[in-house]
Amino acid sequence: MEIDQSGFLKGVRFIPSPNFDERPPEEPVSLLVIHNISLPPREYGGDGVIEFFTNRLDPNTHDYYRAIADLKVSSHFFIRRDGEIIQFVNCNLRAWHAGISRWKERERCNDFSIGIELEGSDFDAYTDVQYEKLVELTQALKKSYPIEDITGHHNIAPDRKTDPGPMFDWDKYLVSVSRPA
Repeated sequence: MEIDQSGFLKGVRFIPSPNFDERPPEEPVSLLVIHNISLPPREYGGDGVIEFFTNRLDPNTHDYYRAIADLKVSSHFFIRRDGEIIQFVNCNLRAWHAGISRWKERERCNDFSIGIELEGSDFDAYTDVQYEKLVELTQALKKSYPIEDITGHHNIAPDRKTDPGPMFDWDKYLVSVSRPA
C-alpha cells in the first residue's frame, strides 16, 4: 500500500465525504486514531456507514438513525469486515472523527490525526483480514506522515467513547505494525 503525495491511498475506492476542512497551517499528522462503527449497530456489510459519512443517512430507515442522521461525521478510512478499505477524506485534510478530544495535553485531535474506522463494535471480534489491512494501512501512513502515536478513540475521549472496544487486540496489531513492511 502507498499513500501518494496528494494524500490518497492508491488502489482503494474513494467516496468523498463533505465533512472535512483544512488542518491548521504547519500542523503535522502525528497521531493515528482507531475507531469502530457499524450502522445499524452490530449489523455489518450494508451502506449505513457510507451514508452516514456522506450525509445521506435516512432517519426513517432504522430507529437508531433518527438520533444520528443530522450529525456531520467522517473518517479518513473505513475498513470493512471483508478487508475492503474505503477512503472518505484526503489524509492532508482534517476529517471529523475525534470530536471533543485530548491527547498528551493537546486538544482537538482532528487537527493532527488520521482516523481509521473498523467495521465492528465493542462486542464482536474483528476479522483477521481487518487486522491485516489495518497493519498495511498503518505502515503506509507511517511512511508518509510523521506519526508518533497510535491510540483508540477511548483514549482521546474517555468520558464519551469506548471504541475500538475490548474486542480489539492491541497486542496483535501493534506487534504486527512494528514488523518491517
